[in-house]
Amino acid sequence: MTEVLVVGGGPAGAAAALRLAQGGAEVTLVEREPAAREKVCGEFLGPDAAALLEGLGLSLPCLGAVPIGAARLASGAREAAWALPFGAWSLPRAVLDEALLDLAAGAGARVLRGAVVLAAGREGAEWCARLAGGTTLHGAALVLATGKHELRGHARAKRGGSVGLKLPLRLAAPMPAEVVLLPFDGGYAGLQPRPEGGANLCAALHAVESADAPSLLARVSAGSDRAGALLRGAEPLLPRPMAVAGVPYGFRHRDGAAPEPGLYRVGDQFAVVPSLAGDGVAMALAGGEEVARAILSGRPAGEFHAALNRRLDRPMRWAGLIARGLDRAPGSLALAARIAPALARLAAARTRLPGFSAA
Repeated sequence: MTEVLVVGGGPAGAAAALRLAQGGAEVTLVEREPAAREKVCGEFLGPDAAALLEGLGLSLPCLGAVPIGAARLASGAREAAWALPFGAWSLPRAVLDEALLDLAAGAGARVLRGAVVLAAGREGAEWCARLAGGTTLHGAALVLATGKHELRGHARAKRGGSVGLKLPLRLAAPMPAEVVLLPFDGGYAGLQPRPEGGANLCAALHAVESADAPSLLARVSAGSDRAGALLRGAEPLLPRPMAVAGVPYGFRHRDGAAPEPGLYRVGDQFAVVPSLAGDGVAMALAGGEEVARAILSGRPAGEFHAALNRRLDRPMRWAGLIARGLDRAPGSLALAARIAPALARLAAARTRLPGFSAA
């Protein structure tokens, strides 16, 4: 019998499987995709993510990540720019996920790729995961790390939410080493450079009337003078943006009166930080490492969830506050950041996980 089942091979699941295997556990990770691919993710990595990856054995420069040293916010004719109070990076998820899964497999984890978990439930004292094709896996604990996608029978309590979009672009002019936040009517977008050139445009929308690339570019461009200038002449590298619906930004898992024993949630299955914060990968990595420590030491899932909630509390609260400001008064937020860039730098630092240097 597999001691631990990990469902999902993103940063949270891969980090959990790696640390579990290094701790001597027999672990099987099941990833639905046969190969790592791009995902609806801005791909921003701050100092907390960089430090966690370094601890796992990955160097962002060696993976080809692009340094990012500044941020910008633009709304209408107003905009503000400031230096980030920490080092940051841009790295495609396909590259990051592949490197993490390779590490997990190298540490002894059994990694099943291209395998879909149809359902999982308890049978007596163990967890059973039924795969497409009829195979059933068994384990004493189940780590749910399926990202924004739900596992049948274990959906997050909060339904609905925003639509997340991602569109890689070839820009008419090279983009500076900065991340640009672009609010517009009905949502906001982030633009940041890609390692191979061009940029990623990621957006969180309240609703989607049309999801084709020209419509998205037009909608974001209408939000500010800066957006119009940056996206003028941009060439989409996909015919349509990648999309995921019903993203519950701001969601945080809370155990009920009778939590399921042996079921541990990590990554977006535990908390979904507003994407403007750019700390989702760091939170996923931290949760993956922490769940491995919890399982190896015999800590129950409820205790683990409570501790992780406390660890994520500050960045989740700050990200939620900024998201509300962008939604209600983006021009005022841009003006405040221009007048007091120190406040913008403070907000950037407060959306990182506590305990990491902002150097």
